[in-house]
Amino acid sequence: MIKGSVLRDAIISGANVIENKKHAVDELNIFPVPDGDTGTNMSMTMSAARKELLQMGDSETVSSVADKAASALLRGARGNSGVITSLLFRGFSKGLKGLETATGADLANALTIGVEAAYKAVMKPTEGTILTVGRVAAERGRVAASFNDDVNYVWDEICNAAEDALETTPELLPVLKRAGVVDAGGQGICLIFRGMQSVFRDGIIAAAESSAAEATQDADSFKSTVAQFDEVINFTYCTEFIVEKENDNDPAKLRAFLETIGDCVVVVDDDEIIKVHVHTNQPGDAISKGLTYGSLISNKIENMRKQHENAGAAAPKKFERVDPVEGAVGFVAVAAGDGLVSLFHDLGCENVVSGGQTMNPSTQDILAAVQATPASTVFVLPNNKNIIMAAEQAVPLADRRIIVLPTKTIPQGLTAMLTYNPEEGVDENAVDMFKAAEKVGTGQITYAARNSEFNDKKIKEGEMLGLVNGKLVFTEKSRSKAIAKLAKQMIKRDTAFITLIYGADVTDDEAEETRRLIETKIAKNVEVTLINGGQPVYYYILSVE
Repeated sequence: MIKGSVLRDAIISGANVIENKKHAVDELNIFPVPDGDTGTNMSMTMSAARKELLQMGDSETVSSVADKAASALLRGARGNSGVITSLLFRGFSKGLKGLETATGADLANALTIGVEAAYKAVMKPTEGTILTVGRVAAERGRVAASFNDDVNYVWDEICNAAEDALETTPELLPVLKRAGVVDAGGQGICLIFRGMQSVFRDGIIAAAESSAAEATQDADSFKSTVAQFDEVINFTYCTEFIVEKENDNDPAKLRAFLETIGDCVVVVDDDEIIKVHVHTNQPGDAISKGLTYGSLISNKIENMRKQHENAGAAAPKKFERVDPVEGAVGFVAVAAGDGLVSLFHDLGCENVVSGGQTMNPSTQDILAAVQATPASTVFVLPNNKNIIMAAEQAVPLADRRIIVLPTKTIPQGLTAMLTYNPEEGVDENAVDMFKAAEKVGTGQITYAARNSEFNDKKIKEGEMLGLVNGKLVFTEKSRSKAIAKLAKQMIKRDTAFITLIYGADVTDDEAEETRRLIETKIAKNVEVTLINGGQPVYYYILSVE
């Protein structure tokens, strides 16, 4: 039987172990894409609990310790692996509710509750992952407790079962077997369990090898990653307007005209309206051209240079809660790179959470942005498949309605925002926005962060990687060849719109040359909109509609 102080120390110990081994867990990821990897996400999630637990005294009950850990983990969860880890420990808060001390049977029961919650949270649970490892561990823990409910005995069986299950993950997931690795999330939870066992069995908290200075350096590194790209303003006015169609004029010609007077051009049309966004020095010319297609419904013109000056003089924005305005609808997006952040703001997102690849924001980060949005209903666009679950965890925590649109890429998020129609109801908009997002094809060019092997092909660190809708489809030696190959694969005869978003490491000249290449050699009859996204990690993001 253990006291609350023992459970507290055990969870702290588990957090220390996964922090020490996070890079080794990251290396288990099958795809060598430089993103917010499993070990890093699990470590940061557990660190949120450690921070809270270190402030608790020795007189706490196991119930209060479990509650404190569960709350911190829920809010600090990052990435899918972090969310699932938080759900496993949420079971502790439910299974140990009201208890001063806990037996091995209590812990096994608590873990079982957590496993059940984790399975329910995943839309399509996949065996051979952290879910399998947690489930098998809980099952053996319950069996062990039926013979002997000593905490040390039961938890040792849980650890052994988890490690046994981890070894089976390559047999359950062929992609793991081909890569010659076990599941990264499963490995992470095994390490956390063993860290806890160090306290249960020996009374020793595993030491954290990394220093506080290193943790601070990591945080500062992230801040610089998402803030280092000082936006270059080529045109003064952010111009947006909506035109109600009154003739059959081709919107592609409007798009082509806007390209001659500005940049960051986005034109979306349906049977009834045309929505336009452009940065230009001639907003009047843009609107006048739009009026040749029909009646103006709404328009907004903002001086970006003045906004940029004001932003530069102000302190970095912190999300502060505001009261929800009844009946109002707001938007929160996740993005990295000044250009993309500005674009989402232009399209109506009151708050943009810094993050995406290289750093998945936590549930608390997303919740804070929602609570800072003056609306009773807030749409959240994660724009990354590894952020969707963290966003969904914010839903029950908010004091206003959250609708998570499961956008997996930046282009999907942009299209969803452009599809929003203020004349329609919230639920109708949610359906329309997601349907529109699903039709968007997304291509990405990035680099291999490490040597790897995929589909029997060896990938060398630094090689260019081409991804289509999140799937790795080819490698190339040079960036120019990679983007050309990607465009050829994605652009079809019925392609109507192409948007090329270039990142922080691509010069304006290179991006313009790439745009010309696509327009003249690959998609001769389709205008290519060029946007300086300033995003890290991805040299190019290609949106095809």
